[in-house]
Amino acid sequence: MTIDVEDYFQVSAFAPYIRRDEWDARECRVERNVHRILDMLSERGAKATFFTLGWIAERYPQIVRRIVAEGHELASHGYGHERASDLSEPAFLDDVQRAKAILEDIGGVAVKGYRAPSFSIGTGNLWAFDCLLAAGYRYSSSIYPIQHDHYGMPDAPRFAYQVRDGLLEIPVTTLRVLNRNLPSSGGGYFRLLPYGLSRWMLGRVNGGDHEAAIFYFHPWEIDPGQPRVAGIDAKSRFRHYVNIGRMEKRLQRLLTDFRWGRMDQIFLNRTVASVATTA
Repeated sequence: MTIDVEDYFQVSAFAPYIRRDEWDARECRVERNVHRILDMLSERGAKATFFTLGWIAERYPQIVRRIVAEGHELASHGYGHERASDLSEPAFLDDVQRAKAILEDIGGVAVKGYRAPSFSIGTGNLWAFDCLLAAGYRYSSSIYPIQHDHYGMPDAPRFAYQVRDGLLEIPVTTLRVLNRNLPSSGGGYFRLLPYGLSRWMLGRVNGGDHEAAIFYFHPWEIDPGQPRVAGIDAKSRFRHYVNIGRMEKRLQRLLTDFRWGRMDQIFLNRTVASVATTA
């Protein structure tokens, strides 16, 4: 179980409508939402990995400390939710180093994992893995092996693999059907599709592929009361708000129907395939 800790106004789809210098003036909802998620996990005895923005950690250190205190994994989502594909190699290295240092200072634990905003590592910026290795990360969960208009690397391996010596890539979950990878790991797809279908796909990965499923969501997805962003295009509006009022109940079912754990504890002590990836 993984949570990308960012607020509603920081999502990539809203970048054309909300300037970064407006962020501090926006109503922040992430603190309340993360505390609710932590309560849900505690109620069901589940553990998770929280890929957290450095920007959020600086402003809400108490949620970082609670994540660690309750036995969850603290991981990095970069500093300011800039897509890896939009950054130069030096700027990306600076971003992932800065976020790691902030999180470790506040949380008091080693940060081993990283997830790129909007799964923005792909064929055009595989040098990002060298930066992650240089920054001291041990794994990434930044590639989504599907075809999508904003991200995706459909030919990438579906399950954890060694992308550099000392660095794993652990993709979010897809189900292989008719020579195509179907998204099966959360986000907007989980809100859009019937719960029973999502549950079936995750179960097929567990039972058919004999692999752990990687599920992800965002704190703003359980918050139907969040301020509505005006003037956004119809596609972004639909993707962001579809079935947002049903998300918390679906998550409660999901936490009951499957057993969930931390990424580091499940994958870092496992032997995985080594797949050559060229920069």
